[in-house]
Amino acid sequence: MIGLLDRLSRPLMRALDPEDAHTLTLKMLRFLPRTKPEPDPPELRVRAFGLNFPNPIGLAPGFDKDAMAPDALLRLGFGFVEIGTVTPRPQAGNPKPRIFRLEADEAVVNRLGFNNGGAAAALARLAARAGEGGIVGVNIGANRDSADRTEDYVRLIETFAAVASYFTVNVSSPNTPGLRDLQQATALDELLGRVIDARERVHLRAGPTPVLLKIAPDLTLADLDDVVGVARKHRVDGMIVSNTTISRPGSLRARDKAREAGGLSGRPLFKLSTRMLAETFVRAEGQFPLIGVGGIDSSATAIAKIKAGATLVQLYTGLVYRGIGLVAEMKAGISAAIKRGNRDSLAAMVGIDAAEITADSWPS
Repeated sequence: MIGLLDRLSRPLMRALDPEDAHTLTLKMLRFLPRTKPEPDPPELRVRAFGLNFPNPIGLAPGFDKDAMAPDALLRLGFGFVEIGTVTPRPQAGNPKPRIFRLEADEAVVNRLGFNNGGAAAALARLAARAGEGGIVGVNIGANRDSADRTEDYVRLIETFAAVASYFTVNVSSPNTPGLRDLQQATALDELLGRVIDARERVHLRAGPTPVLLKIAPDLTLADLDDVVGVARKHRVDGMIVSNTTISRPGSLRARDKAREAGGLSGRPLFKLSTRMLAETFVRAEGQFPLIGVGGIDSSATAIAKIKAGATLVQLYTGLVYRGIGLVAEMKAGISAAIKRGNRDSLAAMVGIDAAEITADSWPS
């Protein structure tokens, strides 16, 4: 039934303004049946960051910014859902229009700017669903006008620790001026130090909450050396590679919309984000798992991310062009790949192509 509704509604959604379509989709999720999906096959189970994931496919942040529908989304078959980006105070984000579909490229440019209803509203919703189970991560960011952005992250750790399955420290969005500067070694060292200290302070009342760092695909390799080094120094639980890109591949066909300011996601991001994933994997040297994001729109691209170093994957833009049936297709494809390799789980595939990928020429 859900698949049929998805196929019927997708043409309508694509005809709407992207932001209106997104709002309508979130409202429609409230009417989904509360039946649980079929259990995932055991070979898809993943243990990472101290958490047990029923399958490796997650919904990336940006779709459910305010924790409006995490349980409905989990019932669609995702192994985990990441809400946010949440900031301490509500903010409107950048002026509209701020989302642009590049139909010919199966891509999206967005410059939303952390529009969200603030921490208090999201906290109330997550607290109300605390007994539902399932893995729901919280992506945290700083308010645009904050005098102390690092303090914003600390406050959010303290606020959400009791209801977050894990945290993602988002310092890589291109749509908040100056935010990516927090990826520089000195700033990142201070930020992660204070974030991990905050996590440890609330440990006794909230339990151990994993902290992940999400990075941009536009870092130089020298900067990546620094970022991974700082992440290892502070013993973060994992990294997410990557956010959207400010670059514009020469292959883009939707030239007019490609010129819009903002972060590019979708199919054109796949090669760059996968290269950065492999580069991060070889630098992490097994100290923590990685989540691969960027351009995933099939089981083949998900498997490529895993072989490049991802223990888990996330998608969002792929759903815009492929629909919710993509989740089941990806799970079936990954399961088949595991069985073809006579493996019990996907763990044996993680990173097997990373060294080869890092030896290739840089993606254009």
